[in-house]
Amino acid sequence: MAEELTPETPEPETPEAEEASIKPRKNGLYPGVSDELAENMKSGWADTELHGLEPIAQAPETAARRAALSARFPGERLVIPAGNLKTRSNDTEYAFRASTEYTYLTGDQTQDGVLVLEPRTGQDGHDATVYLLPRSNRENGEFWLDGQGELWVGRRHSLTEAEQRLGIPAKDVRELPAALKDATGPVRNVRGHDAGIEAALTDKVTAERDEELRVHLSEARAVKDAFEIGELQKAVDSTVRGFEDVVKILDKAEATSERYIEGTFFLRARVEGNDIGYGSICAAGPHATTLHWVRNDGDVRSGDLLLLDAGVETHTLYTADVTRTLPVNGRYSELQRKIYDAVYESQEAGIAAVKPGAKYRDFHDASQRVLAEKLVEWGLLEGPVEKVLEQGLQRRWTLHGTGHMLGLDVHDCAAARREAYADGTLEPGMCLTVEPGLYFQADDLTVPEEYRGIGVRIEDDILVTEDGNRNLSAALPRRADEVEAWMAALKQA
Repeated sequence: MAEELTPETPEPETPEAEEASIKPRKNGLYPGVSDELAENMKSGWADTELHGLEPIAQAPETAARRAALSARFPGERLVIPAGNLKTRSNDTEYAFRASTEYTYLTGDQTQDGVLVLEPRTGQDGHDATVYLLPRSNRENGEFWLDGQGELWVGRRHSLTEAEQRLGIPAKDVRELPAALKDATGPVRNVRGHDAGIEAALTDKVTAERDEELRVHLSEARAVKDAFEIGELQKAVDSTVRGFEDVVKILDKAEATSERYIEGTFFLRARVEGNDIGYGSICAAGPHATTLHWVRNDGDVRSGDLLLLDAGVETHTLYTADVTRTLPVNGRYSELQRKIYDAVYESQEAGIAAVKPGAKYRDFHDASQRVLAEKLVEWGLLEGPVEKVLEQGLQRRWTLHGTGHMLGLDVHDCAAARREAYADGTLEPGMCLTVEPGLYFQADDLTVPEEYRGIGVRIEDDILVTEDGNRNLSAALPRRADEVEAWMAALKQA
């Protein structure tokens, strides 16, 4: 990895360098860079401006979302930042991922970008402007001397190009903090993404009003439009292929570790999408009982189960979230199948409860009832089932809720009010996971020894439709015998 030439970079200490007497620029900005080199770097560059760009595919949808937001907060200036780079270590950064709110309203994913909806004077509605970094300046050396200059990190769109793509007027983001400081009237800002923007607004906003904006944008994402549903299906389809990839290399994972599984799925995510939507859970054997096992450094053994919870994130940042629990050797043992079938039956009950007009909690309650019945039937809990459910005793082994909303975030709409989410009602266009599980910890002395270390979860991405639901991930087999047949066919391919 090349080291950036920045103002802090010391001059070479070799005798040859001393003899060359490299002079700093007269403006003193870049010690170690001669005036001659600085002048040379200004010219000789081709015009690379792009013309006649097509709008991004979701431009009509993002315009409609901005219009709905404008109607919700009339007369108020709304500021929605994309966020900034975050340092990973020293002079390296994490890969940038734009804030969900900014992406939802613009379709853009540019670091440091800010969307501003400014109320029109004397009339209804807002004028939208997206503030972005323009192309790197060749005159002042920014493009090759700044660590975020285009020579170092690649070309970015000009403001004119951004306007063509996004369908929003674009301005230089470096002018925004001063403009916000001078702004009058009520302002709301989505916090937590851009400290510079927050500093410029410090005396113009309140935490309560800003939170109202964040909550509203979270709830607005609950019902997906046609574009979003298409992107979620793309994410799921790529995820299905990623699971197929994993089955084909299980012998290599046995020879190495869970990391081989993680890397195999990651390859599919990066080739067909932007990234993984969350840290892949590649949990073999007793690791399957740890809900968020992302270390993925354990052994993969024949005879054990592999709990694979993974999702591809599309180039537009919508993510799938799918789980299958697979027998490493391709065949479930008698006890593994018994536990798996119980979870499958529980999931079937949960999926059946997903329909318009149903309470959000209905699918969770339906799934939990089936698992409670199985635990009583197996003698692990004392009935009746109603008492078990009332006291929540099954949660020792079911552990988590049975699902969550899905979209730009893997746990989408997380800032929504309780009455709009957990206590709400399902509507067509909502997309959620149904993911019951049973987890018997390796050190759980309340269950027979043969149960210990077995974890099973089955998770699918379910779209609420006008007349019921559609399983977006139905291409992945779920029933135990279908899973075995699917794995056998893949290994022979």
